[in-house]
Amino acid sequence: MLLRKANTYRLYPTPEQAQQMAQIAGACRFIYNLALEQRRDWYRPGRKFNFASQCREVTMLRAEVDWLKAVPVHTLQQALKDLDRAYQNWWAARADYPTPRKKGLRDSFRFPDPVSIKVERTGNSSGRIKLPKLGWVRLRGWYAIPGTICNATVSRRAGQWHVAVQWQREVVEPRPSSLPAVGIDRGVAVFAALSNGTNIAPVNHGKKAMRALRKAQRNLSRKKRGSSNRRKAIRRVAKIQMRVANARKNFLHEQTTAIANNHGTVVLEALKVRNMSASAKGTASEPGKMVRQKAGLNRAILDQGWGGFRIMLAYKLAERGGRLIEVPAAYTSQTCAECGVVDARSRQDQARFVCTGCNHEANADTNAAIVILQRGLDKSLKPVEGHRMKRPNDAGSIRRAA
Repeated sequence: MLLRKANTYRLYPTPEQAQQMAQIAGACRFIYNLALEQRRDWYRPGRKFNFASQCREVTMLRAEVDWLKAVPVHTLQQALKDLDRAYQNWWAARADYPTPRKKGLRDSFRFPDPVSIKVERTGNSSGRIKLPKLGWVRLRGWYAIPGTICNATVSRRAGQWHVAVQWQREVVEPRPSSLPAVGIDRGVAVFAALSNGTNIAPVNHGKKAMRALRKAQRNLSRKKRGSSNRRKAIRRVAKIQMRVANARKNFLHEQTTAIANNHGTVVLEALKVRNMSASAKGTASEPGKMVRQKAGLNRAILDQGWGGFRIMLAYKLAERGGRLIEVPAAYTSQTCAECGVVDARSRQDQARFVCTGCNHEANADTNAAIVILQRGLDKSLKPVEGHRMKRPNDAGSIRRAA
């Protein structure tokens, strides 16, 4: 089995290196937007644009523009590859139509040649990486790369530079796990209720940072557009959001690792988070009801990170010989785990479930988790494991980074 992962490090470039990386990111953004405009506005029947044709045009453009000539050609070609992949995802109904990239929003560029990439350790938690045109760049957060380097992606978040070094190696196919199965009911009041009676309390990192975020956003709204103070305020907001995202990701890694280590089969509800967190404002002719309450619920749902929880569980179970099954979510909270009676009156409140058919009494979330497990182990039901459209192999790693 081919295992692909990525090690992510925090970069500490010199001022000259930081300026050069910003120039490379800007050139890749320019090429991406220019190629998108060409495909979007200049398409005619009989005139087709693809990755190969646009690469040839970039080569001709670099011969005429000096500041593009100073940028590694492979990074520009990778920007075209990203655009081509975005179109493929749109054609396959996996994503929306590609949109132009904006300055300061997910700036990144990729070096695809592993021969020109070297990573060395210089201390307990420090090291350096050699990148084309940039030379050796200091990094922190060292941990070893246990495979062959494939590529390196440099990105900037909240004014901080990071590099993700993708590697791969052949590993022995894991044996099917003999650990017990468990059903999990995801929620807001309880982050995850397991069928064995264990409840994982929500951490709500976004809710805890809401006061500081609102203060920073109010401060941002008072700044003059284009000023240096506004750029500082934007970075302050981005840093708060990055801290929340990092804390949430750390929490999800801890919980998913514990679950994958102790269970061979995990059954989840097939939740459509995008639909569940959609706005309730409606239209001008048909305005929605309880819009503010629904907005608060949407924030709480997105603060849990249900999608990331599912992705992490999937690849961690696969590495350990386990499997993830998703079952339909309809009526799991109204079904009795003992007799199977479906009645909305059985769930009396958030935490109490009393069956109207057999008087079975249990914690409502635990009862729902047991029902989810029963659906996953029921051979007569068709599990929806892997029902989501997967990305093509050339779009990224086979396993998501741990």
